[in-house]
Amino acid sequence: MSTLGHFLYRAVEWGWIDRQVKIGRLREDGRRVVYLLPDQIDRLLAAAEADRCFAIYPFVLIGLHTAMRRSEILSIRWDDVDLDRRIIHIPRAKAGSRDQPITAALTEYLRELRGMMTGETWLFPADSASGHRTAIEKPFRRVAAAAGLNPTEVTRHTLRHTAITHLVQQGVDLPTIQRISGHKTLSMVARYSHQSGAHIQAAMDRLERTITQELHRGEK
Repeated sequence: MSTLGHFLYRAVEWGWIDRQVKIGRLREDGRRVVYLLPDQIDRLLAAAEADRCFAIYPFVLIGLHTAMRRSEILSIRWDDVDLDRRIIHIPRAKAGSRDQPITAALTEYLRELRGMMTGETWLFPADSASGHRTAIEKPFRRVAAAAGLNPTEVTRHTLRHTAITHLVQQGVDLPTIQRISGHKTLSMVARYSHQSGAHIQAAMDRLERTITQELHRGEK
């Protein structure tokens, strides 16, 4: 929008248009990204496994191990799950179809689950027009509360934030994270790198060591 505004300003100067056109600009979303710490992840998974809703545990596990969106998870077809290649094909995603990589642990879990669901088309089947679940909010709020988390702050989208944030904290480069998360642009991934954490301090410690080594080398 800034570029367009500048271009229109120049267009008046060049005589292409006879008056200035104002371009409205949206404020940058500065909201804090909520993500789960390791002990919170453990509590949430334990609560999901103990819950009466069969779908909630695989939903939480897939979300944490892939950073997939809610709709992408709930609409998984077994035919789109390739356990040998460790991918889940997503035919309709925000940025277009993609192959979603999955972890080794999730691969083994899905292998066992597939054996229990022989003959099913959907990973999350339901008696609905689509044939699969389209909502998971109610059981998610229930297990979040059971895990001692705030259900108004920790939502099903927190799983996606958690997976991406932990990838950033592990030092994974942003293009690779974009490939995993399915974001359209790198700028959408970059906001996760703004989160404070041990990885930021570790980076500063590496900078300090580098600068100190150069200073000592200069003294010699």
